[in-house]
Amino acid sequence: MTTDFKTLPLIDVSPLLEKWDDPSMAQDKGVADVVRQLGQACKEAGFFYVKGHGIPDSLVKEVRNIAHRYFDLPYEEKIKIKLSATTGYRGYQHVGENITKGVPDMHEAIDCYKEVKKGMYGALGETMQGSNIWPSHPPNFKKLMEEYVNLCTELSRKIMRGIALALGGSPVEFEGTRAGDPFWVLRIIGYPGVSPASGQDMPKNDIGCGAHTDYGLLTLVNQDDGITALQVKNVSGEWISAPPIPGTFVCNIGDMLKILSNGLYESTLHRVISNSPTYRVCVAYFYEPNYDAVIEPLDACVKQTGGTTRFEVAVYSKHLVSKVQTNFIY
Repeated sequence: MTTDFKTLPLIDVSPLLEKWDDPSMAQDKGVADVVRQLGQACKEAGFFYVKGHGIPDSLVKEVRNIAHRYFDLPYEEKIKIKLSATTGYRGYQHVGENITKGVPDMHEAIDCYKEVKKGMYGALGETMQGSNIWPSHPPNFKKLMEEYVNLCTELSRKIMRGIALALGGSPVEFEGTRAGDPFWVLRIIGYPGVSPASGQDMPKNDIGCGAHTDYGLLTLVNQDDGITALQVKNVSGEWISAPPIPGTFVCNIGDMLKILSNGLYESTLHRVISNSPTYRVCVAYFYEPNYDAVIEPLDACVKQTGGTTRFEVAVYSKHLVSKVQTNFIY
Protein backbone atom coordinates (compact mmCIF):
# COMPACT_ATOMS: atom_id res chain seq x y z
CA MET A 1 0.00 0.00 0.00
CA THR A 2 1.15 3.55 -0.65
CA THR A 3 0.75 6.63 1.54
CA ASP A 4 0.27 10.37 1.20
CA PHE A 5 3.97 10.88 0.45
CA LYS A 6 5.12 14.29 -0.78
CA THR A 7 8.70 13.46 -1.74
CA LEU A 8 10.65 10.31 -2.61
CA PRO A 9 13.30 8.98 -0.22
CA LEU A 10 16.99 8.86 -1.14
CA ILE A 11 18.81 5.69 -0.06
CA ASP A 12 22.57 5.11 -0.03
CA VAL A 13 22.80 1.43 -0.98
CA SER A 14 26.61 1.16 -0.76
CA PRO A 15 26.59 -0.77 2.56
CA LEU A 16 24.28 -3.36 0.96
CA LEU A 17 26.47 -3.67 -2.13
CA GLU A 18 29.55 -4.27 0.01
CA LYS A 19 27.96 -7.25 1.77
CA TRP A 20 25.43 -8.51 -0.79
CA ASP A 21 26.99 -12.00 -1.11
CA ASP A 22 27.98 -12.39 2.55
CA PRO A 23 25.97 -15.26 4.14
CA SER A 24 25.66 -13.18 7.32
CA MET A 25 24.73 -9.94 5.55
CA ALA A 26 21.47 -9.66 7.52
CA GLN A 27 23.44 -9.24 10.75
CA ASP A 28 25.49 -6.32 9.43
CA LYS A 29 24.39 -2.99 10.93
CA GLY A 30 24.93 -1.04 7.71
CA VAL A 31 23.00 -3.58 5.67
CA ALA A 32 20.18 -3.63 8.23
CA ASP A 33 19.81 0.13 7.94
CA VAL A 34 19.58 -0.04 4.13
CA VAL A 35 17.07 -2.90 4.38
CA ARG A 36 14.92 -0.84 6.76
CA GLN A 37 14.95 2.12 4.37
CA LEU A 38 14.14 -0.07 1.36
CA GLY A 39 11.22 -1.66 3.17
CA GLN A 40 9.82 1.68 4.27
CA ALA A 41 10.19 3.18 0.78
CA CYS A 42 8.53 0.21 -0.92
CA LYS A 43 5.60 0.29 1.50
CA GLU A 44 5.05 4.03 1.55
CA ALA A 45 5.76 5.08 -2.05
CA GLY A 46 6.90 2.19 -4.22
CA PHE A 47 9.50 4.67 -5.50
CA PHE A 48 12.88 5.81 -4.19
CA TYR A 49 16.24 7.19 -5.32
CA VAL A 50 19.45 5.22 -4.87
CA LYS A 51 22.96 6.60 -4.59
CA GLY A 52 26.22 4.77 -3.92
CA HIS A 53 25.14 2.30 -6.61
CA GLY A 54 28.61 1.72 -8.05
CA ILE A 55 27.84 2.28 -11.75
CA PRO A 56 30.29 4.91 -13.07
CA ASP A 57 28.69 8.29 -13.58
CA SER A 58 30.63 8.63 -16.84
CA LEU A 59 28.85 5.55 -18.24
CA VAL A 60 25.44 6.67 -16.98
CA LYS A 61 25.88 10.00 -18.79
CA GLU A 62 27.33 8.47 -21.96
CA VAL A 63 24.30 6.17 -22.26
CA ARG A 64 22.07 9.24 -22.33
CA ASN A 65 24.42 11.14 -24.64
CA ILE A 66 24.56 8.40 -27.26
CA ALA A 67 20.77 8.09 -27.08
CA HIS A 68 20.49 11.81 -27.83
CA ARG A 69 22.76 11.33 -30.85
CA TYR A 70 20.58 8.50 -32.15
CA PHE A 71 17.33 10.45 -31.74
CA ASP A 72 18.95 13.41 -33.55
CA LEU A 73 19.28 11.26 -36.69
CA PRO A 74 16.84 11.64 -39.61
CA TYR A 75 13.68 9.56 -39.36
CA GLU A 76 14.79 7.55 -42.42
CA GLU A 77 17.85 6.39 -40.50
CA LYS A 78 16.06 5.60 -37.26
CA ILE A 79 13.34 3.58 -38.99
CA LYS A 80 15.93 1.10 -40.27
CA ILE A 81 15.44 -0.78 -36.99
CA LYS A 82 11.64 -0.44 -36.87
CA LEU A 83 9.82 -2.36 -34.14
CA SER A 84 7.20 -4.90 -35.20
CA ALA A 85 5.73 -8.21 -34.12
CA THR A 86 8.19 -9.98 -36.45
CA THR A 87 11.15 -8.47 -34.53
CA GLY A 88 9.82 -9.78 -31.23
CA TYR A 89 8.71 -6.23 -30.40
CA ARG A 90 12.32 -5.04 -30.49
CA GLY A 91 13.47 -1.90 -32.26
CA TYR A 92 12.48 1.71 -32.90
CA GLN A 93 9.03 3.22 -32.61
CA HIS A 94 8.15 6.73 -33.69
CA VAL A 95 6.35 9.37 -31.61
CA GLY A 96 2.77 8.27 -30.95
CA GLU A 97 3.30 4.57 -31.72
CA ASN A 98 3.48 3.54 -28.05
CA ILE A 99 0.03 3.34 -26.51
CA THR A 100 -0.87 3.67 -22.83
CA LYS A 101 -4.48 2.86 -21.95
CA GLY A 102 -5.57 3.59 -25.51
CA VAL A 103 -3.86 6.98 -25.80
CA PRO A 104 -0.72 7.57 -27.94
CA ASP A 105 2.35 8.60 -25.95
CA MET A 106 4.38 11.58 -27.12
CA HIS A 107 7.75 9.88 -27.18
CA GLU A 108 9.95 7.85 -29.50
CA ALA A 109 11.96 4.89 -28.27
CA ILE A 110 14.14 1.86 -28.88
CA ASP A 111 12.82 -1.23 -27.10
CA CYS A 112 15.24 -4.00 -26.15
CA TYR A 113 14.67 -7.34 -24.43
CA LYS A 114 16.84 -10.19 -23.25
CA GLU A 115 17.28 -12.64 -26.12
CA VAL A 116 14.65 -15.36 -26.48
CA LYS A 117 15.90 -18.14 -28.73
CA LYS A 118 13.59 -20.27 -30.85
CA GLY A 119 12.00 -23.04 -28.80
CA MET A 120 13.51 -21.67 -25.58
CA TYR A 121 10.25 -21.52 -23.62
CA GLY A 122 7.92 -23.39 -25.94
CA ALA A 123 4.70 -21.53 -26.69
CA LEU A 124 5.45 -19.01 -23.93
CA GLY A 125 8.44 -17.71 -25.85
CA GLU A 126 6.99 -17.37 -29.33
CA THR A 127 5.78 -13.76 -29.12
CA MET A 128 9.03 -12.38 -27.67
CA GLN A 129 11.34 -14.60 -29.72
CA GLY A 130 14.34 -12.82 -31.18
CA SER A 131 17.49 -10.79 -30.60
CA ASN A 132 17.84 -7.04 -30.27
CA ILE A 133 18.29 -4.98 -33.41
CA TRP A 134 20.78 -2.21 -32.76
CA PRO A 135 21.41 0.91 -34.86
CA SER A 136 24.67 1.09 -36.81
CA HIS A 137 24.84 4.79 -35.96
CA PRO A 138 26.05 6.22 -33.68
CA PRO A 139 29.08 3.88 -33.53
CA ASN A 140 29.53 1.88 -30.32
CA PHE A 141 25.80 2.06 -29.48
CA LYS A 142 25.36 -1.71 -29.08
CA LYS A 143 28.53 -2.21 -27.03
CA LEU A 144 27.72 0.65 -24.67
CA MET A 145 24.13 -0.43 -24.08
CA GLU A 146 25.08 -4.07 -23.47
CA GLU A 147 27.69 -3.01 -20.92
CA TYR A 148 25.10 -0.81 -19.24
CA VAL A 149 22.52 -3.62 -19.14
CA ASN A 150 25.03 -5.98 -17.52
CA LEU A 151 25.82 -3.47 -14.78
CA CYS A 152 22.15 -2.66 -14.19
CA THR A 153 21.37 -6.36 -13.90
CA GLU A 154 24.09 -6.83 -11.27
CA LEU A 155 22.94 -3.77 -9.32
CA SER A 156 19.29 -4.82 -9.42
CA ARG A 157 20.09 -8.32 -8.18
CA LYS A 158 21.88 -6.81 -5.18
CA ILE A 159 19.07 -4.37 -4.37
CA MET A 160 16.57 -7.23 -4.63
CA ARG A 161 18.51 -9.09 -1.94
CA GLY A 162 17.91 -6.15 0.37
CA ILE A 163 14.23 -6.08 -0.57
CA ALA A 164 13.99 -9.83 0.12
CA LEU A 165 15.28 -9.21 3.65
CA ALA A 166 12.88 -6.30 4.09
CA LEU A 167 9.99 -8.66 3.29
CA GLY A 168 11.13 -11.08 5.99
CA GLY A 169 12.60 -13.65 3.62
CA SER A 170 16.11 -14.91 3.01
CA PRO A 171 18.54 -12.82 0.93
CA VAL A 172 18.19 -15.32 -1.94
CA GLU A 173 14.38 -15.33 -1.95
CA PHE A 174 14.40 -13.96 -5.50
CA GLU A 175 16.97 -16.35 -6.90
CA GLY A 176 16.25 -19.83 -8.28
CA THR A 177 12.96 -20.32 -10.10
CA ARG A 178 11.73 -16.81 -9.30
CA ALA A 179 14.56 -14.63 -10.67
CA GLY A 180 17.75 -16.67 -10.74
CA ASP A 181 17.88 -16.12 -14.51
CA PRO A 182 16.20 -12.72 -14.67
CA PHE A 183 14.62 -11.43 -17.83
CA TRP A 184 15.29 -7.77 -18.56
CA VAL A 185 13.85 -4.95 -20.63
CA LEU A 186 15.57 -1.74 -21.73
CA ARG A 187 13.62 1.23 -23.09
CA ILE A 188 15.69 4.07 -24.54
CA ILE A 189 13.17 6.91 -24.67
CA GLY A 190 13.22 10.36 -26.24
CA TYR A 191 10.67 13.03 -25.39
CA PRO A 192 10.52 15.88 -27.93
CA GLY A 193 10.61 19.41 -26.57
CA VAL A 194 7.34 21.31 -26.51
CA SER A 195 7.24 24.86 -27.88
CA PRO A 196 4.96 27.38 -26.12
CA ALA A 197 2.85 27.68 -29.26
CA SER A 198 2.25 23.97 -29.72
CA GLY A 199 2.05 23.37 -25.99
CA GLN A 200 -1.15 25.38 -25.76
CA ASP A 201 -2.88 22.83 -27.96
CA MET A 202 -1.58 19.74 -26.18
CA PRO A 203 -3.34 17.93 -23.33
CA LYS A 204 -2.12 18.82 -19.85
CA ASN A 205 -2.13 15.22 -18.62
CA ASP A 206 -0.17 12.16 -19.63
CA ILE A 207 1.63 13.83 -22.53
CA GLY A 208 4.97 12.05 -22.62
CA CYS A 209 3.80 8.72 -21.25
CA GLY A 210 0.40 7.97 -19.77
CA ALA A 211 -0.18 6.76 -16.23
CA HIS A 212 0.89 3.14 -15.81
CA THR A 213 2.59 0.63 -13.55
CA ASP A 214 5.67 -1.40 -14.48
CA TYR A 215 5.44 -5.13 -15.15
CA GLY A 216 8.27 -6.81 -13.28
CA LEU A 217 10.30 -6.53 -10.10
CA LEU A 218 12.48 -3.40 -10.08
CA THR A 219 13.05 -0.47 -12.46
CA LEU A 220 16.14 1.76 -12.66
CA VAL A 221 15.45 5.14 -14.29
CA ASN A 222 18.36 7.12 -15.78
CA GLN A 223 16.98 10.54 -16.74
CA ASP A 224 18.48 13.72 -18.15
CA ASP A 225 19.58 16.28 -15.57
CA GLY A 226 17.78 19.58 -15.29
CA ILE A 227 14.33 18.56 -16.61
CA THR A 228 11.56 17.43 -14.26
CA ALA A 229 9.02 15.25 -16.05
CA LEU A 230 8.45 12.02 -14.09
CA GLN A 231 5.51 12.08 -11.68
CA VAL A 232 4.31 9.52 -9.12
CA LYS A 233 0.75 9.27 -7.79
CA ASN A 234 0.25 9.15 -4.01
CA VAL A 235 -2.73 7.69 -2.18
CA SER A 236 -4.52 11.07 -2.17
CA GLY A 237 -4.36 11.20 -5.96
CA GLU A 238 -1.70 13.92 -6.07
CA TRP A 239 1.04 13.70 -8.68
CA ILE A 240 4.42 14.06 -6.96
CA SER A 241 7.40 15.07 -9.10
CA ALA A 242 10.56 12.96 -9.19
CA PRO A 243 13.17 15.49 -10.35
CA PRO A 244 16.53 14.16 -11.52
CA ILE A 245 19.23 14.06 -8.81
CA PRO A 246 22.73 13.74 -10.31
CA GLY A 247 24.49 10.52 -9.35
CA THR A 248 21.29 8.63 -8.58
CA PHE A 249 18.77 6.32 -10.19
CA VAL A 250 15.05 6.61 -9.57
CA CYS A 251 13.87 3.11 -8.63
CA ASN A 252 10.37 1.71 -8.50
CA ILE A 253 8.78 -1.66 -8.00
CA GLY A 254 6.59 -3.51 -10.50
CA ASP A 255 3.51 -5.70 -10.67
CA MET A 256 5.33 -8.97 -10.00
CA LEU A 257 6.85 -7.69 -6.75
CA LYS A 258 3.42 -6.46 -5.67
CA ILE A 259 2.14 -10.03 -6.06
CA LEU A 260 5.17 -11.58 -4.34
CA SER A 261 4.70 -9.20 -1.38
CA ASN A 262 0.97 -10.05 -1.21
CA GLY A 263 0.22 -6.34 -1.49
CA LEU A 264 2.62 -5.13 1.18
CA TYR A 265 4.36 -3.26 -1.64
CA GLU A 266 2.50 -1.36 -4.33
CA SER A 267 3.47 -0.98 -7.99
CA THR A 268 2.68 2.72 -8.01
CA LEU A 269 1.09 4.60 -10.90
CA HIS A 270 3.46 7.03 -12.60
CA ARG A 271 3.53 9.14 -15.74
CA VAL A 272 5.71 11.54 -17.72
CA ILE A 273 4.62 15.11 -18.40
CA SER A 274 6.72 16.64 -21.18
CA ASN A 275 6.26 20.41 -21.00
CA SER A 276 9.91 21.41 -21.38
CA PRO A 277 11.16 23.08 -24.58
CA THR A 278 14.27 20.89 -24.32
CA TYR A 279 14.44 17.38 -25.79
CA ARG A 280 14.65 14.88 -22.89
CA VAL A 281 16.13 11.39 -22.79
CA CYS A 282 15.28 8.72 -20.24
CA VAL A 283 16.81 5.24 -20.25
CA ALA A 284 14.71 2.82 -18.21
CA TYR A 285 16.06 -0.60 -17.24
CA PHE A 286 13.56 -3.20 -15.99
CA TYR A 287 14.71 -6.15 -13.85
CA GLU A 288 12.18 -8.93 -14.25
CA PRO A 289 11.56 -12.46 -12.94
CA ASN A 290 12.69 -15.49 -14.93
CA TYR A 291 10.80 -15.38 -18.23
CA ASP A 292 8.79 -18.50 -17.39
CA ALA A 293 8.51 -17.82 -13.65
CA VAL A 294 5.28 -18.69 -11.84
CA ILE A 295 4.68 -15.81 -9.43
CA GLU A 296 2.67 -16.10 -6.24
CA PRO A 297 2.82 -14.43 -2.81
CA LEU A 298 5.74 -15.39 -0.57
CA ASP A 299 4.78 -17.35 2.55
CA ALA A 300 6.42 -14.74 4.77
CA CYS A 301 4.29 -12.02 3.19
CA VAL A 302 1.06 -14.00 3.47
CA LYS A 303 1.71 -14.40 7.20
CA GLN A 304 2.26 -10.64 7.55
CA THR A 305 -1.02 -9.85 5.81
CA GLY A 306 -3.41 -11.95 7.85
CA GLY A 307 -2.76 -15.37 6.36
CA THR A 308 -4.86 -14.86 3.23
CA THR A 309 -3.43 -14.93 -0.28
CA ARG A 310 -4.65 -11.77 -2.00
CA PHE A 311 -3.51 -12.47 -5.55
CA GLU A 312 -3.92 -15.23 -8.06
CA VAL A 313 -0.87 -16.99 -9.47
CA ALA A 314 0.66 -15.17 -12.45
CA VAL A 315 3.06 -16.37 -15.12
CA TYR A 316 5.46 -13.49 -15.78
CA SER A 317 5.82 -14.04 -19.53
CA LYS A 318 2.04 -14.10 -20.03
CA HIS A 319 1.74 -10.83 -18.11
CA LEU A 320 4.51 -9.27 -20.19
CA VAL A 321 3.07 -10.39 -23.53
CA SER A 322 -0.43 -9.17 -22.63
CA LYS A 323 0.99 -5.71 -21.96
CA VAL A 324 3.34 -5.61 -24.96
CA GLN A 325 0.65 -6.58 -27.44
CA THR A 326 -1.69 -3.80 -26.31
CA ASN A 327 0.96 -1.07 -26.11
CA PHE A 328 2.00 -0.70 -29.74
CA ILE A 329 0.59 0.37 -33.08
CA TYR A 330 2.75 -0.12 -36.13
